Amino acid sequence: MTARLFLISLLEIVNMKAFIVLLALAFAAPAFGRTMNRCSLAREMANLGVPRDQLNKWTCIAEHESSYRTGVVGPENYNGSNDYGIFQINDYYWCQPANGRFSYNECALSCNALLTDDITNSVRCAQKIQRQQGWTAWSTWKYCNGALPSINDCF
Repeated sequence: MTARLFLISLLEIVNMKAFIVLLALAFAAPAFGRTMNRCSLAREMANLGVPRDQLNKWTCIAEHESSYRTGVVGPENYNGSNDYGIFQINDYYWCQPANGRFSYNECALSCNALLTDDITNSVRCAQKIQRQQGWTAWSTWKYCNGALPSINDCF
């Protein structure tokens, strides 16, 4: 009988641990960001004051950089840096990585601020990059430099 009670107690512990893990994952889910689409991104960027004639370029970059996902951290680059968020902004130049590694942090923000559902920080930092370096700052610009579909159907 004690072996049976031991097994029951063990199963209860395993079930409780599984519940705790699932609960933790449920609370962590918002940290993974959200997936937008071309039109939701265009509308949100327009609401943030991004000029309408740039929206098709920004949506193209976001499509090719992150598949419109806000919570993406790219794989390590050749220099050990990573790229963050919907526009894949590099942590060596533009944001401060959480691990404390050196960054010029030109956008004066934590890289984690580029991974949230609120894209304001990503948009403002991306606009700064574009003003300083132009559209070619994004390696995916080659897919966006030319005739792009209109975003008019999004409004």
